[in-house]
Amino acid sequence: MEAHQLTLSVPATPAAATAARHQAVDVIAGWDAGLSTEVVRTAELVISELVTNAVQYADTGSVSLAVRLDEDVLRIEVCDTSPVLPQPGLPDADGEGGRGLFLVAALSDRYRAEPTESGKRCWAEIDLTTKPNQEFAHSLPLQRS
Repeated sequence: MEAHQLTLSVPATPAAATAARHQAVDVIAGWDAGLSTEVVRTAELVISELVTNAVQYADTGSVSLAVRLDEDVLRIEVCDTSPVLPQPGLPDADGEGGRGLFLVAALSDRYRAEPTESGKRCWAEIDLTTKPNQEFAHSLPLQRS
């Protein structure tokens, strides 16, 4: 399989997650890589959650997003300037937040957060050789909001 890559930077503003998600999904869906709708939907959600988290906790500046398809793995990386590593956990039943990284960890085959010289990198990988959760993936519409 041919390697594909997308790299972009967005300002650390509330609109960044939407802009990054739209641009990335358009590019990923346009790759001639035979990605299923379920994989694109999963990538869309993972991108949205990782960028939203980065924007929420980044100090200032920009958030970078890199998506790479290489062999049988779709890797999504988001970097920001905050040195604080996120801790996914079970969300509070009554809380309005706290579900993003829980979803990322549940939907991806691998997820990590690691420090960098300028902040942190959060990444998730989706194996294309494993079957996604069909029921869950079909309930996620591709939305433009």
